[in-house]
Amino acid sequence: MALHTRCPSQVASTSSSRCKAFAPARPQFRARQSVVVKAEASESNDVQLNRRTVLGASIAAAASTALPLAAPRLAFANNKVISSDWELVNLPVEKGVVLLDLAFTESDPNHGFLTGTRQTLLETFDGGKTWTPRSVEAAKDEGFNYRFNSISFSGDEGWIVGKPAILLHTSDGGKNWERIPLSAKLPGTPILVTALKGKGQAEMTTDQGAIYVTDNGAYTWTAAVQETVDATLNRTVSSGIQGASYYEGYFSNVSRNASGNYVAVSSRGNFYMTWEPGQTYWIPHNRPAARRVQNMGWTPANQLWLTTRGGDLYVSPETGVTERFDETKFNSRGFGILDVGFRNENLAFACGGSGSLYKSEDGGRSWKRDKGGDDVPANLYAIKFYNGGNGFILGNDGILLRYIGA
Repeated sequence: MALHTRCPSQVASTSSSRCKAFAPARPQFRARQSVVVKAEASESNDVQLNRRTVLGASIAAAASTALPLAAPRLAFANNKVISSDWELVNLPVEKGVVLLDLAFTESDPNHGFLTGTRQTLLETFDGGKTWTPRSVEAAKDEGFNYRFNSISFSGDEGWIVGKPAILLHTSDGGKNWERIPLSAKLPGTPILVTALKGKGQAEMTTDQGAIYVTDNGAYTWTAAVQETVDATLNRTVSSGIQGASYYEGYFSNVSRNASGNYVAVSSRGNFYMTWEPGQTYWIPHNRPAARRVQNMGWTPANQLWLTTRGGDLYVSPETGVTERFDETKFNSRGFGILDVGFRNENLAFACGGSGSLYKSEDGGRSWKRDKGGDDVPANLYAIKFYNGGNGFILGNDGILLRYIGA
């Protein structure tokens, strides 16, 4: 992606042709070198990293460290079928863990990783039927308990981002993970990472609307957005964007489609913003309903969908970025709808608070309730479908639903 823009002032100064958003200090090796240590030696002083070293804020150089996953414990089994479409997966996690993201390697569609709060990282080799807990030594940092927000794979190359700001990278399908330094000047917290086609290529997004792209394995990053979201809103607040003056400076939800287009919901739900490759700043939009926006995303046909905090669901009749939405036939019983996921152009599911679960077989125009979710003691936050129809719903308290429908 060739972008010729100036960087946000919080990040760096402009170069002649590229915005070098941040370039972590590297040791003077001809090629990146990694220190691989056996799990049994993980407590050695030779491989311990602290936050100051990783961020590189006050030292001249920091070496990225690749460490194998610690020895696994046994995976759990005995999953419980709750409906004709979903089963409740028995996970080896503590109560209180919120599951956040899930991804499979492209070389083996049955091999994947599940991330969450409290540095939760689980691995599966059977398509998600059973999961084994893993521990990345490179993420063990004194005084921090990381929240792994997002994970993505292209082939066997994978990326994880989290809070406090952390970036992990693997090139061998997750056998070893290296921690890559992030600049202390990074605006916001990384909340989404996308592994792009091509070795060493990825796109990272923060909750303050910064978008960065790397094509060299994270040695350097290029800023794709010219100005911060705050600056955009200050410039457009008088142009009719309702609620922009109350903007708190971060996104509550961000969604990216296969074409690289983004839609993001403001933290208060007053409005939403969009960005397409080639644009130099985010475009704000008024919400289409009186109720505040809960979440937004994309259908397989590249149409926007939108849920409100009152439990309404809208789908746009147009493709691409738009402000036109049609309300669907949806009876949420007052529960907020937190996410929508499409298995294909016709079959879709929606989830929300208190195990709320819904199904559509006409592309999201009408919905019916799946009563199997009534026995799920959790809020359901995210729906993920992958190539081949493999699907999951992620919730709090370590709740994971796996799709078993036809």
